[in-house]
Amino acid sequence: MATQLYFTRHGQTVWNVENKICGATDSPLTQLGRQQATELGQKILAEKLPIDRILCSPLSRAADTARCIAQVTGLPLTVEPRLTEQNFGRFEGTPRDGAEFSTAKANFVESFDGGESMLRVAARIYNLLDELRGREETCLLVAHNGIARVVNSYFFDMTNGEYAAFGIRNCEIRHYTF
Repeated sequence: MATQLYFTRHGQTVWNVENKICGATDSPLTQLGRQQATELGQKILAEKLPIDRILCSPLSRAADTARCIAQVTGLPLTVEPRLTEQNFGRFEGTPRDGAEFSTAKANFVESFDGGESMLRVAARIYNLLDELRGREETCLLVAHNGIARVVNSYFFDMTNGEYAAFGIRNCEIRHYTF
């Protein structure tokens, strides 16, 4: 049974640079984002991380990051639809640091007028993590900042405030133990 899991956020995107909420909207990687992904693949090889497979979100920013990592490492890659970023509804494309969005993020059942609630996101990610716990292989998940929050909350107790404030940098890699 798998005892380890690795997680990374996709490389830098155009909307990251523009300080916009991407959510389920596709925003392509920048040249720096592709470089970050290649460098992460090199780091995985250099550190001999015991990863057997890459699972990635179908959104292009994560899928392209995963493909760059796979090209460097030779690891097999599978697209996992449950790793898609949360749909932030009316907030997609708005400033990441907007006051209204900061307040709305604390409402875990809100679906942001046509989006997806954090509770629904947590349900699909927790189910995926429960499945991965039972596998023989160690996976690297390549996904999004919102998904990073959910994954971290699966492994560690967090207050609502800690959850809302949690985030990781582009192509930062995290290691978790089941």
